[in-house]
Amino acid sequence: MRQTSETEVFVHPASQEAVGRLRRVTTAGAIYERLHADIVSLRMPPGMMLQEKRIAEDFGVSRTPVREALLRLSEGGLVDIYPQSGTIVSRVRVSAIPEAVVVRKALEGATIETAALTATAADIARLDAIIARQQWYAAGGNASSFHEEDEAFHEAIAQISGYPGIWAILKTVKIQIDRARRLTLPVLGRADKVVHEHMVIRDALAAHDATAARAAMIHHLSAVIPDVDELRSRYPDYFC
Repeated sequence: MRQTSETEVFVHPASQEAVGRLRRVTTAGAIYERLHADIVSLRMPPGMMLQEKRIAEDFGVSRTPVREALLRLSEGGLVDIYPQSGTIVSRVRVSAIPEAVVVRKALEGATIETAALTATAADIARLDAIIARQQWYAAGGNASSFHEEDEAFHEAIAQISGYPGIWAILKTVKIQIDRARRLTLPVLGRADKVVHEHMVIRDALAAHDATAARAAMIHHLSAVIPDVDELRSRYPDYFC
């Protein structure tokens, strides 16, 4: 058996294999996150063809982690994989939207009530800062940043309630809503309404009024369902 010097480190072949697997999984995760963000934001629109070779070249990796990322996206309903034809960005599944709204109302209705009882002055200041940024982005027509702050507002409420894991669950549930809403804001001019609804929620939290906070959240989420017929008429190839 080869002797190692004091400065050498002997790595067992099995350990090397484990490191390789970890590196591949980490790379697949990074590719997944990038593609997920591009699909939800519509930078990669429904119907767009995705080429494993091109993605692998862009990331400077082999096709294996790309394939793993695409399989994960397929499980989440964001891409459709056709073995003989290729992979395309899936169309927005309208049938998934009403159910997602029901789940959001149930879970966020619960978190908002708890948040109303526990919110501190610092928590309210955090929400104020988010709303201020939303107003700024709405005025500037920056839909992408506006959406990011919208996500931050709802995530903050989950954190204030002490149940941050609920937001992690909701992020997977509401994917089709998010894709449709990327079209809703610029088309239907809903940004200002969203800001107003957030302010009503914020005021109820500041007053520690759980009943009012829940009512405001349910009203807000009821308006989340986009006018799919209107969007379909403008983007007929985006929905199924």
